[in-house]
Amino acid sequence: MFKFKQFSVDQTGCAMKINTDGVLLGAMVLAENPSSILDIGTGTGVIALMLAQRFGNARVDAVEIDVSAAKTAAGNFANSVFNNRMTVFPTSIQVFFEEHPGNKYDIIVSNPPFFINSLESPKAKTALAKHTDADFFESLMQSVAGHLSPNGVCWLILPVQTVALIKSLAIQNRMCLQKEMRIRSFEHSEPHREIVCFGFEEKTTEITNITIYETAGVYTGEYKILLQPFFLNY
Repeated sequence: MFKFKQFSVDQTGCAMKINTDGVLLGAMVLAENPSSILDIGTGTGVIALMLAQRFGNARVDAVEIDVSAAKTAAGNFANSVFNNRMTVFPTSIQVFFEEHPGNKYDIIVSNPPFFINSLESPKAKTALAKHTDADFFESLMQSVAGHLSPNGVCWLILPVQTVALIKSLAIQNRMCLQKEMRIRSFEHSEPHREIVCFGFEEKTTEITNITIYETAGVYTGEYKILLQPFFLNY
């Protein structure tokens, strides 16, 4: 059980545990008064819960193909003070949109599986959570474009080697890169992740850098400020 300031997260049955990628994404998503949010591949539900805390007027839907993880996320939602605004759907994103073709969202967010064409993990659930190929991202971006509201935004966190593919797929689906946040472990490290934001409105891309550690095991001030609304020790 991982305790946050306003909710707790049980991680039972979830291959992908709470990690820096997920909490950074949950803390950094920006939108103006969203009324609807979709978290694709919710896992434990931590990102969905962070967004429910941050955007108090928004309805939050979450999709998770791993039935065991979806059950855990549903329990986490039910045990939170945001439970009347949150629903988890234990299915794939393709089936979800087939069953809810008219749904539109002001925010679509995902910390997706990201090791494209890599070797399979020896553990099936971890493989499902971590491994994918280019076809997955093509389907994901098509789904996003079809169900994002006109002024909506899609936020993803990705390894740097995957970002070029996502940018290309966004263009194919009439979406523009609005923000790009480059994440590095230390000040002089190369970025290892990027948080990207897409929308239909064409804007000059805003590029920023985020550093996680001052030294090994010591978080930077900017990281602490981002997570202060959530972590008990900040």
